[in-house]
Amino acid sequence: MFFKRIKSISSEKFLTTVLEARSKQFSSEKIKTVGIIFHLDQFVDYDYFRMLFTDLGLNDNRLRFIVFYEKENNQPNSWDASYTKTDFDWLGHCKSNEVTEFVDQSFDLLISYYKPNRYELKLVTAMSKAKFKVGISDEDERLHDLIIDVSTKDIDTFKTELIKYLKTLNKI
Repeated sequence: MFFKRIKSISSEKFLTTVLEARSKQFSSEKIKTVGIIFHLDQFVDYDYFRMLFTDLGLNDNRLRFIVFYEKENNQPNSWDASYTKTDFDWLGHCKSNEVTEFVDQSFDLLISYYKPNRYELKLVTAMSKAKFKVGISDEDERLHDLIIDVSTKDIDTFKTELIKYLKTLNKI
């Protein structure tokens, strides 16, 4: 019990440090690369996002997915990167090469498609070197540059709003 509380405090402190270190440098460059984070228990439709960005003129090889899953028997067996809570130490530092490779890639757009927030999902979003971050959860507003507050099942509304805001910001 005591150890869990210390772990929670140190993890949140690490998350705050990561968020404060981020430099926000917005530009009106068009989107060329996209990273997508989601929770496997809440959303499993890779193809929806693939089709969305293909329709917007982006190549498949410019999309990168990473999936968080909780149970070992739910592990995805696709080509995408995946991780669990065991991929982080008690201070919140990442031990997974897949996660490190994902967060080090400088995406033009990062979509965090998960609700509610879990520490492991928030940390990957915060550590990402993406230039522009879009999320659907407003629990921690420091994580995203744009928040589209919809449920994970309301993907059509998310698509409509995302396209509308990306056009307004001259990103597509």
